[in-house]
Amino acid sequence: MGRFPNIAASKAKTGAAKAKVYSSFAKEIYQTAKNGGTDPNGNLNLRRLIEKAKKEQVPNDVINRAIEKAKGVGGEDYQTILYEGFGPGASTLIIKTMTDNVNRTVAEVRAAFNKVHKSLGVTNSVSYNYDNLTLVSFKCDKEEEIFNALLEQEIDITDFETEEGILTISVNPNLQHKLKDALEKLIPSIDYLVDETGYYPKDKVTLSNEEMEDFQKLMRILDDVEDVTNVYHNVNIEE
Repeated sequence: MGRFPNIAASKAKTGAAKAKVYSSFAKEIYQTAKNGGTDPNGNLNLRRLIEKAKKEQVPNDVINRAIEKAKGVGGEDYQTILYEGFGPGASTLIIKTMTDNVNRTVAEVRAAFNKVHKSLGVTNSVSYNYDNLTLVSFKCDKEEEIFNALLEQEIDITDFETEEGILTISVNPNLQHKLKDALEKLIPSIDYLVDETGYYPKDKVTLSNEEMEDFQKLMRILDDVEDVTNVYHNVNIEE
């Protein structure tokens, strides 16, 4: 789908990967509930997050424990921190983390880059080559009707693409709730194949075999960092 990765095709998880997904959602649900209230009916961000967690098959007890924890006094405070780095060849990466200890997290992320003899960059050294977007995709056979409806509601669409019966729409993240409300009114039973807010490269690069080996090594090391919740990059990956 153009410059967007096939996120839906990469959803298969090993046991260890599932555990990390559960942990990441638990942190985010806890912090979202702590910041905006523990009632999903009164906290739209929490409600949407719970919907996404269930879509990712996060167990109900994980979700409920995170909400109950947020009802308590004190507890951790998690921050979402982005790190930007230069990988093998012309690759660049944006690493999204959620942490209660910034010093620990930056040390572990920096160590990952050091292991492939690469380095972190300063803020905006990489991100200016990426777009921060909310991206949804779903099976659809009435693209024109949806496009016109979104325009009527003054939703500024960044990308609108159809491929093999799957419609992909991207918007600025501050429009994500407005977009989903509109889509769910048009298609009450909508089933999102992709529902992500992330960083998408404006251009992609192809690495040599040796560079790709180092890049994949870096990705594996970053995946083992507990506080890393997502890694965005500009590398062409064969599906």
